[in-house]
Amino acid sequence: MLTIGNEDVRRLLDGREREVLNAVREAYLLHAAEDTSLPHSVFLRFPDDPGNRIIGLPAYLGGAEPLAGMKWIASFPGNVAEGLERASAAIIVNSMRTGRPVALVEGSTISARRTAASAALAAAALPSGDGRETGVSLIGCGVINFEVLRFLLVVRPEITDITVHDLDARRAADFRDRCSAELAGDGRVVRVAESAGAALSAHRLVSLATTATVPHLDLDACLPGTLVLHVSLRDVTVEGVLDAVNVVDDPDHVCRAATSVHLAETRVGSRSFIDTTLGELLRDAEPGPRDPARTTLFSPFGLGVLDLSLAGLVLREARAAGVGQEISGFLPESRVAETV
Repeated sequence: MLTIGNEDVRRLLDGREREVLNAVREAYLLHAAEDTSLPHSVFLRFPDDPGNRIIGLPAYLGGAEPLAGMKWIASFPGNVAEGLERASAAIIVNSMRTGRPVALVEGSTISARRTAASAALAAAALPSGDGRETGVSLIGCGVINFEVLRFLLVVRPEITDITVHDLDARRAADFRDRCSAELAGDGRVVRVAESAGAALSAHRLVSLATTATVPHLDLDACLPGTLVLHVSLRDVTVEGVLDAVNVVDDPDHVCRAATSVHLAETRVGSRSFIDTTLGELLRDAEPGPRDPARTTLFSPFGLGVLDLSLAGLVLREARAAGVGQEISGFLPESRVAETV
């Protein structure tokens, strides 16, 4: 079995934002074409510890090179105060011929970048009508929004004005400095907003990536025609959801686990407020601009097929470069070499 650690995963994906975007886009298209199998994610929670969780995402991705496997991702927000990343993950990839596990891939980088690529694809598929989207607000100054900004600058290179906000002022300042140093070339300016409302009203493109567990933003401060990339899923109030044009990745998946969209479904008793999915938008060669008068809300639950697609990209690159460590003796002895 081939194991690929975090450093190698990063090295294999760095500078390949376009390839990552293409891999995630292809996974969405295969899912829209029903060439996937995607059971509901499994949430492992702990008595008297509601802030921490571990999620299992099993998936099958069809196409020219089918993949099957599972991501096992832990979210422990308290890690941040101890100097550790909030999330850690492992992805197991199984042989499509025998079912045996053939690879173990460190998954935190894959998880962050597939999430960011998903947000960027939504931004590309839902352009503003006037074509003058030169600013973005990032609420939540962590790993996910840093990657969201990296991928947004690929699909929206015209962005020059970046506003950031976090409940922790020091964290926001550090995030601003990192963005300025690593991503804000070509005359881009990064500013800190003192409140979430100020960040929401600064630009018509907003990314929410916080650790909130209950809704706290109603989106009233948004400018008309704003696109909100709601990647953390639990920031927006039910009223904010119901007032918006709603785009999701998969209705069955996002209407679970007390997400904002799930709470809205519970309130109204149906999913009629969900307008479309990202896969459907991506199938349209020329999607129209988003509503200029209303907020558009993109709420991606995060599908396991996206993780598989990027794990497949990493595996192909690792084998070509001779990267990773083969572990023998993990499984019962086999007389034939295993491949995906």
